[in-house]
Amino acid sequence: MKNKVALMGITVLFAASLIVSMSAFAQAKEQHECSLARSAGNWSFTDNGTVIGVGPRTAVGVLTLDGKGNLLNGVATSSLNGTIADETFFGTYTVNPDCTGTVSAQIFASGTEILALTMNISFDCGMTELRGVFTSVTAPGCTVLPTVINLEARKQ
Repeated sequence: MKNKVALMGITVLFAASLIVSMSAFAQAKEQHECSLARSAGNWSFTDNGTVIGVGPRTAVGVLTLDGKGNLLNGVATSSLNGTIADETFFGTYTVNPDCTGTVSAQIFASGTEILALTMNISFDCGMTELRGVFTSVTAPGCTVLPTVINLEARKQ
């Protein structure tokens, strides 16, 4: 009888240990995968590079990712070949489980759209840092502007 009780106790203990370890593994896996929900928050950024044929560009600003695929409340101060502009912007974004994604945004100065852009992005450092490269920049009138511009951002 004592052997049956001891065997039952060991079996229950083993089962409980197995369940706890599987739960810990699932949580660790979730922390290493990227998702829209984990991207949510306020971000500070800088971008630097060149608009080919126009000149150097740099900008600093902040934005909000809402965790549902919307980029909101973007504000920045930029310099394009020495011309300073206060910008606002909004758009959409995607996040893949491998921590890559895309951004599509419209940028405005003084209430007038000045650029539409797309960007390929990647998250790192537990989704507290974001890197991107502009893949398409279009001015009003559908003028495509070739660029070599990268972005770096940190979650606030």
